[in-house]
Amino acid sequence: MKKTAHIISHSHWDREWYLPFEQHRYYFIKLMNDLIEQFKEEGNAFESFHLDGQTILLEDYFAVHPENRDIVKQLIAEKKIHIGPWYVLQDAFLTSSEANVRNLVIGLHDTKTYGPASKLGYFPDTFGIYGQAPQLLKQAGIDTAAFGRGVKPTGFNNTVSDTPDFESPYSEMVWKAPDGSSVLGVLFANWYSNGNEIPVDEDKAQEFWDQKLQDVEKYASTNQLLFMNGCDHQPLQKDIPQAIETAKKLYPDYDFKHSSFSEYTEALKESLPDNLQVIEGELRNQRTDGWSTLVNTASSRIYLKQMNHQCQLLLEKVAEPLATMNHLTGNKYPREYVRFMWKTLMENHPHDSICGCSVDEVHRAMVTRFESVLQMGEVFVKEHARMLVSAIDTSQLPADGIPLVVMNTTGWNKNDVVTKVVDLEKIYFSEMHFEKIPTHLQNKETPSYKLVDDQGNDVTFEFASEPTVEFDYDLPEDKFRQPFFAKRVKLSFFAEDVPSFGYKTFYLVPGEQQLVQQEEHPTNEMENEHVHLLFHADGTYDLTHKGSGKTFRQLGIYEDTGDVGNEYMFKEAAGHAAITTKDTQAEITVIEKNALSTVLQITHTLEIPVSADNQLAVERHALIWHKERTAGRSSEMTTITLQTIVTLEKGMKGPTFKLTMDNQATDHRLRVLFPTGLETETHQADSIFEIVTRPNMPEKEWENPSFCHHQQRFSSLSDDQLGLTVATDGLQEYEILPEDGTIAVTVLRSTAELGDWGYFPTPEAQCLGLQTAEWQVLPHEKDVIDSQAFIDAYQYKVPMTVVQTDAHQGELPTTWQFVATEADGLVWTSMKVAEENDGVMLRWFNPSEKQVSLKATVHANAHSYKSTILEDKTTHSDNVYPVEKYEIITLGFEKGESL
Repeated sequence: MKKTAHIISHSHWDREWYLPFEQHRYYFIKLMNDLIEQFKEEGNAFESFHLDGQTILLEDYFAVHPENRDIVKQLIAEKKIHIGPWYVLQDAFLTSSEANVRNLVIGLHDTKTYGPASKLGYFPDTFGIYGQAPQLLKQAGIDTAAFGRGVKPTGFNNTVSDTPDFESPYSEMVWKAPDGSSVLGVLFANWYSNGNEIPVDEDKAQEFWDQKLQDVEKYASTNQLLFMNGCDHQPLQKDIPQAIETAKKLYPDYDFKHSSFSEYTEALKESLPDNLQVIEGELRNQRTDGWSTLVNTASSRIYLKQMNHQCQLLLEKVAEPLATMNHLTGNKYPREYVRFMWKTLMENHPHDSICGCSVDEVHRAMVTRFESVLQMGEVFVKEHARMLVSAIDTSQLPADGIPLVVMNTTGWNKNDVVTKVVDLEKIYFSEMHFEKIPTHLQNKETPSYKLVDDQGNDVTFEFASEPTVEFDYDLPEDKFRQPFFAKRVKLSFFAEDVPSFGYKTFYLVPGEQQLVQQEEHPTNEMENEHVHLLFHADGTYDLTHKGSGKTFRQLGIYEDTGDVGNEYMFKEAAGHAAITTKDTQAEITVIEKNALSTVLQITHTLEIPVSADNQLAVERHALIWHKERTAGRSSEMTTITLQTIVTLEKGMKGPTFKLTMDNQATDHRLRVLFPTGLETETHQADSIFEIVTRPNMPEKEWENPSFCHHQQRFSSLSDDQLGLTVATDGLQEYEILPEDGTIAVTVLRSTAELGDWGYFPTPEAQCLGLQTAEWQVLPHEKDVIDSQAFIDAYQYKVPMTVVQTDAHQGELPTTWQFVATEADGLVWTSMKVAEENDGVMLRWFNPSEKQVSLKATVHANAHSYKSTILEDKTTHSDNVYPVEKYEIITLGFEKGESL
């Protein structure tokens, strides 16, 4: 039987990378214009073009050439141009679970505007892929994935290097998710450029195909051979039909075809052997020497990861659920605006963008986009919170009282200390001449207040600041802006039992204040009902978990090492031991101590080399691969000051930390170490719809001394009795050090070059100036799943929304839960309104191998159904659903009489 050579024309288009976005777009417009002209030529045998799996490229093109929309749509309809399924080619590990779903949902939604979608899970250059990808793809009706990394070893410029321990002997394999879902996996074993620039000249074509056919046949399990005719930002090869004719003439035993992925995968499936290797879970290049995994993009330009994390939490955990709760009161869900916020955020999600491995201009533009998302999200939350509060009946408020509505937009009940700036009194400019108002308010005596819940029970609170008089304004819906001055005070109180997907109302009313009792403890101790901390002179601390009585000792060591790598990979400077804060002298200062919270400030000064030595500049300019570099650290020293604010509030399961530093050193990495003392072979980490278990030690092929990993929200070590989990705010790189079972979390990495196929200086990747990092340390019994410590880890940095309102009538009671759930053991990820109808959609995943039960009821006479991630109905039930091991489950609620 003849072998078929499928030649797929494409161009892998990083929207921004070694050039900023607009410069790459200039060349993309040329590519698209050339492609249109190519298809216009009569009798041209140019059959099809794969548009890199991302629909955003069409938006980029139509922004400049809207007049070509119809011709492009026609070419898509004729299956000349193949689009989708993604909106962007995202980094898989550094974008959240929901971001990965929305990328697929929005991408497929947009294809409906243009034409049919390519049903291929396309990951051409993704820097590793999460293990649940097959389950997500199968739920989206996609049964094949194509990827360039994660299984076979790759080296510089993505050259294949054989080892005797391949995970798969073929470029085709079965890829299985933890829940058992599987897809056909196609590895670009010779990269996605193995059919690039095919010669027309017979002599050159003979040389080309002799090598290329051999390379592909080496890994192919069938007679269907894949050749990718393109590469990064590759111009169109216009003479590919002629090149194919030359190949047919030279190799009559092969059928050369200008193909598409749909044609290739259809033929491939018909000829697959029965003995394909099964690859399970994550694709992270585990069976390589460890020098080309690109894992340290997780710590490149950490400020980007922090902003992304903040934006994702704002959209997923606050804005969407809040708008959905409003929708359940009868308000319209602003679907298009929500989609616009997501699209703006996802412009920062391509792998060369969010990974921080582009030139400086790219990442400056990203900061502006993140700021735009925050601006949109903040006003969105403010207005939707105001709308929701307007529906709550606060008319029974005591005279001169102030209602405060605390909204919990997450899938778990919350008990948190909340802080709100409260207007005790405000006077509009229309009520008094504006020049007189400040003095009037300042001179007016402030009455005493007490805080009660909606049942009249006293609530412990404190005024965290003295009253001030400040200018502000309202933007009414029915008249011009209304400026005013207000007498304001910052209020802190413990909001207890605020229901999931709901709210609770508190009242600040005139009365004798229940004073917060000052807690008497030594200045080096912190304690609440769950944990106790004892700080040592060097700033480390012993953390005692009161439930078990067990103590973790000397946590919180800072470690600084030289870094002579690049934005992709860390390489420790030669000949220099790590510099740490252990056994140094720290300054410990009490900032606050009361019944609600204790706040300490720990200050370290650390002497470190000011930079790498001069050898690094030589090696960079000579394009010496990071693995081969011998540069060390400078003999010139500088001082960095590490200021850490430690907070322990009532109800917290563990303390939180905020590190602030003015980084004036270059070419180095700073980590915080948590020596747990636990002896284990594996650990757990938050990944995409999975709390994944990973080995502490690498495979035998691994040579890199560093064994870092990606994380989403936390990493965790545990034995049969005790565990320690470190939750972070956008710190996405960690390593498990074998000595003392140490969790090492990267809080800063300073580099100065991109580090791929040439020398691209990136001085802003040194992250000079003011830098911050935040995390929470959570001790618990058993592991992070069995103890359900994951709830606190996922809740870290997800705020409750507090709104001050007035006395008014409404149809909602003072405390309410819009969706009642029984989801013990499940991880909640989203609450939104459906893409195509007014139903409510909620999603969870099961982090364990045990089947659990899910019950959810919308208090609006709604009927539930199980759906896919694309919101396609699968089964109906009586609101009780079994959730299988590691399953991602989405429930929809159809509109009832009052939904």
